[in-house]
Amino acid sequence: MSKGLMIPDERIEKTILLFRGQKVIVDADLAELYGVTTKALNQAVTRNDQRFPPDFMFRLTKA
Repeated sequence: MSKGLMIPDERIEKTILLFRGQKVIVDADLAELYGVTTKALNQAVTRNDQRFPPDFMFRLTKA
């Protein structure tokens, strides 16, 4: 058994949204699941972008 973070499937499923045919989790919800601030999550992704697939994160704009 992994010593990693164990989050119940139901809790994760409640955060998944369908946006233009794509399943997404908003950064604030993902940060909450991991017990960190949204700012810390976004900084970690920005600083370690080589560890994430290109389609891991996107930003919504008014356009």
